[in-house]
Amino acid sequence: MRLICTHVNIVLSICQVVFFCWRDAEPRRKIPVAKFCVICYCFIVRGVEIIAIYGYVRVSGADQNVDRQILAMSELAIPPAQIFIDRQSGRDFQRRAYVELSQKLKPGDLLYITSIDRLGRNYDEIQNQWRLLTKERGVDIAVIDMPLLDTRLNKDLMGTFIADLVLQILSFVAQSERENIRKRQSEGIAAAKARGVRFGRPVRAAPENFAGLVRAWERGALTIEQLLERTGLTEPTFYRRLRELRTQRR
Repeated sequence: MRLICTHVNIVLSICQVVFFCWRDAEPRRKIPVAKFCVICYCFIVRGVEIIAIYGYVRVSGADQNVDRQILAMSELAIPPAQIFIDRQSGRDFQRRAYVELSQKLKPGDLLYITSIDRLGRNYDEIQNQWRLLTKERGVDIAVIDMPLLDTRLNKDLMGTFIADLVLQILSFVAQSERENIRKRQSEGIAAAKARGVRFGRPVRAAPENFAGLVRAWERGALTIEQLLERTGLTEPTFYRRLRELRTQRR
């Protein structure tokens, strides 16, 4: 795990450098000098690294609001540049922002999410990603709405068991909710179709003189471009209407 300081003597050395620089600096420069010394020493001394904190926000569609999640992240003082936002379904983890985030995460980093269903809505995928990040890559994850799911805490056997159990339950609930949403959508679409509601783009009908234009095209009097311009149809739609016309002639 990456640590702010890897040894007690490093901590003491940092304090010593900061103290002498701060003591000898002008009053108005005391704070900037102290900050500068800490930053420089962190870059020079091996074994000292600053832990990065990230936030991940997800909604299922472009029209959904992310304000509540962003507010929760800002209350934790997470820099806006380190908050990654996806407007995409949680059925898998092939999401642009999440992929970019996962490439940045290093051992010891901390990732905040507001709830487990913001991470994903597929039971197996959630379990796999959680294990990959926390066990294999050494990243800590904290779920804001569920304090029990914070890998920085309760690292003993009982704490790990409880956290894993809670994770499995919430992952199951997340996938069940996704399946219920899809079921309600399917039922709504079926009911709408039964009422005669048509989905997709409106059907473009052929003009009244379509048969005559087709005959002129078949004789070579019209090019396909001229024919499409006169009928106002796209090429795929024209050929569909042509098949329908020829079927009626039989």
